[in-house]
Amino acid sequence: MTPKKQRRLAFAITLLLAGGGAAALAVYALQDNVLFFYSPSDIAAHPEKVPEGRAFRIGGLVEQGSVKRDRGLEVDFTVTDGKNAVPVRYSGVLPDLFREGQGVVALGTRGRNGVFTASEILAKHDEKYMPPEVVDALKRSGHWQEGQGKTGNS
Repeated sequence: MTPKKQRRLAFAITLLLAGGGAAALAVYALQDNVLFFYSPSDIAAHPEKVPEGRAFRIGGLVEQGSVKRDRGLEVDFTVTDGKNAVPVRYSGVLPDLFREGQGVVALGTRGRNGVFTASEILAKHDEKYMPPEVVDALKRSGHWQEGQGKTGNS
Protein backbone atom coordinates (compact mmCIF):
# COMPACT_ATOMS: atom_id res chain seq x y z
CA MET A 1 0.00 0.00 0.00
CA THR A 2 1.35 3.37 -0.96
CA PRO A 3 1.86 6.14 1.61
CA LYS A 4 -0.92 8.16 -0.07
CA LYS A 5 -3.43 5.27 0.36
CA GLN A 6 -2.32 4.79 3.98
CA ARG A 7 -3.03 8.47 4.73
CA ARG A 8 -6.47 8.21 3.11
CA LEU A 9 -7.25 5.07 5.09
CA ALA A 10 -6.10 6.69 8.34
CA PHE A 11 -8.19 9.79 7.57
CA ALA A 12 -11.29 7.64 6.84
CA ILE A 13 -10.86 5.65 10.06
CA THR A 14 -10.37 8.84 12.09
CA LEU A 15 -13.47 10.37 10.49
CA LEU A 16 -15.56 7.27 11.30
CA LEU A 17 -14.35 7.18 14.91
CA ALA A 18 -15.05 10.90 15.38
CA GLY A 19 -18.54 10.51 13.88
CA GLY A 20 -19.28 7.51 16.09
CA GLY A 21 -18.06 9.38 19.17
CA ALA A 22 -20.25 12.38 18.34
CA ALA A 23 -23.27 10.12 17.84
CA ALA A 24 -22.61 8.36 21.16
CA LEU A 25 -22.37 11.70 22.98
CA ALA A 26 -25.63 12.90 21.41
CA VAL A 27 -27.49 9.73 22.43
CA TYR A 28 -26.08 9.94 25.95
CA ALA A 29 -27.11 13.60 26.27
CA LEU A 30 -30.65 12.89 25.01
CA GLN A 31 -31.12 9.92 27.34
CA ASP A 32 -32.21 12.15 30.22
CA ASN A 33 -34.62 14.13 28.04
CA VAL A 34 -36.52 11.25 26.45
CA LEU A 35 -39.82 10.43 28.11
CA PHE A 36 -41.09 6.93 27.54
CA PHE A 37 -44.75 5.93 27.54
CA TYR A 38 -45.88 2.79 29.39
CA SER A 39 -49.26 1.22 29.97
CA PRO A 40 -50.10 -0.42 33.30
CA SER A 41 -49.60 -3.84 31.64
CA ASP A 42 -46.15 -2.81 30.39
CA ILE A 43 -45.16 -1.87 33.95
CA ALA A 44 -46.58 -5.09 35.42
CA ALA A 45 -44.84 -7.26 32.80
CA HIS A 46 -41.46 -5.48 32.90
CA PRO A 47 -41.00 -3.49 36.12
CA GLU A 48 -37.23 -3.39 35.50
CA LYS A 49 -37.84 -1.13 32.46
CA VAL A 50 -39.12 1.60 34.76
CA PRO A 51 -36.55 2.34 37.47
CA GLU A 52 -37.65 4.23 40.55
CA GLY A 53 -37.22 7.97 40.26
CA ARG A 54 -36.98 7.99 36.43
CA ALA A 55 -39.54 10.24 34.70
CA PHE A 56 -41.91 8.58 32.22
CA ARG A 57 -45.52 8.78 31.07
CA ILE A 58 -48.27 6.34 31.95
CA GLY A 59 -51.60 6.20 30.22
CA GLY A 60 -54.90 4.41 30.27
CA LEU A 61 -58.35 4.97 31.67
CA VAL A 62 -59.14 6.39 35.09
CA GLU A 63 -60.64 3.40 36.89
CA GLN A 64 -64.26 3.74 37.98
CA GLY A 65 -64.59 4.43 41.71
CA SER A 66 -60.86 5.01 42.20
CA VAL A 67 -60.71 8.81 42.55
CA LYS A 68 -60.09 9.82 46.18
CA ARG A 69 -59.58 13.48 47.01
CA ASP A 70 -57.63 14.44 50.12
CA ARG A 71 -57.69 17.83 51.75
CA GLY A 72 -56.34 20.50 49.46
CA LEU A 73 -55.17 19.54 46.00
CA GLU A 74 -54.08 15.95 46.73
CA VAL A 75 -55.79 13.33 44.53
CA ASP A 76 -55.30 9.57 44.41
CA PHE A 77 -56.68 7.50 41.54
CA THR A 78 -55.92 4.40 39.54
CA VAL A 79 -54.96 4.21 35.86
CA THR A 80 -55.95 0.97 34.16
CA ASP A 81 -55.73 -0.57 30.72
CA GLY A 82 -58.30 -3.22 31.59
CA LYS A 83 -55.78 -5.92 32.52
CA ASN A 84 -53.58 -4.16 35.06
CA ALA A 85 -53.77 -1.00 37.13
CA VAL A 86 -51.30 1.46 38.64
CA PRO A 87 -52.10 3.71 41.61
CA VAL A 88 -51.39 7.39 40.93
CA ARG A 89 -50.95 10.30 43.35
CA TYR A 90 -51.16 13.87 42.09
CA SER A 91 -50.96 17.19 43.86
CA GLY A 92 -52.33 20.07 41.85
CA VAL A 93 -55.28 21.27 39.83
CA LEU A 94 -56.72 18.55 37.62
CA PRO A 95 -57.84 19.31 34.06
CA ASP A 96 -61.55 20.16 33.77
CA LEU A 97 -62.16 17.07 31.64
CA PHE A 98 -60.57 14.66 34.15
CA ARG A 99 -63.09 12.07 35.37
CA GLU A 100 -63.52 8.35 35.96
CA GLY A 101 -63.71 6.16 32.88
CA GLN A 102 -61.90 8.69 30.66
CA GLY A 103 -58.50 8.52 29.00
CA VAL A 104 -55.59 10.11 30.81
CA VAL A 105 -51.83 10.45 30.41
CA ALA A 106 -49.75 11.24 33.50
CA LEU A 107 -46.12 12.38 33.63
CA GLY A 108 -44.12 11.52 36.73
CA THR A 109 -42.07 8.90 38.55
CA ARG A 110 -42.67 5.56 40.22
CA GLY A 111 -41.82 5.22 43.90
CA ARG A 112 -40.59 2.25 45.93
CA ASN A 113 -44.15 1.47 47.01
CA GLY A 114 -45.30 1.14 43.38
CA VAL A 115 -47.31 4.36 43.48
CA PHE A 116 -46.83 6.63 40.48
CA THR A 117 -46.34 10.24 41.62
CA ALA A 118 -47.56 12.47 38.83
CA SER A 119 -46.26 15.97 38.21
CA GLU A 120 -48.61 16.59 35.27
CA ILE A 121 -51.98 15.14 34.20
CA LEU A 122 -53.31 15.36 30.66
CA ALA A 123 -56.94 14.51 29.92
CA LYS A 124 -58.70 14.15 26.61
CA HIS A 125 -59.74 17.43 25.06
CA ASP A 126 -63.13 16.65 23.57
CA GLU A 127 -65.83 14.01 23.62
CA LYS A 128 -64.15 11.60 21.18
CA TYR A 129 -60.40 12.23 21.41
CA MET A 130 -58.04 9.87 23.20
CA PRO A 131 -54.22 10.06 23.08
CA PRO A 132 -52.79 7.57 20.53
CA GLU A 133 -50.59 5.92 23.17
CA VAL A 134 -53.64 5.19 25.33
CA VAL A 135 -55.53 3.74 22.35
CA ASP A 136 -52.57 1.47 21.54
CA ALA A 137 -52.37 0.28 25.15
CA LEU A 138 -56.11 -0.43 25.24
CA LYS A 139 -55.91 -2.30 21.93
CA ARG A 140 -53.06 -4.47 23.25
CA SER A 141 -55.08 -5.29 26.38
CA GLY A 142 -58.20 -6.14 24.35
CA HIS A 143 -60.34 -3.36 25.85
CA TRP A 144 -60.59 -1.14 22.78
CA GLN A 145 -63.69 -1.15 20.62
CA GLU A 146 -63.61 0.41 17.15
CA GLY A 147 -65.60 3.64 17.09
CA GLN A 148 -64.86 4.25 20.77
CA GLY A 149 -63.04 7.46 19.96
CA LYS A 150 -60.70 9.21 17.60
CA THR A 151 -56.97 9.36 18.13
CA GLY A 152 -54.76 12.35 17.65
CA ASN A 153 -53.61 10.68 14.39
CA SER A 154 -57.09 10.66 12.80
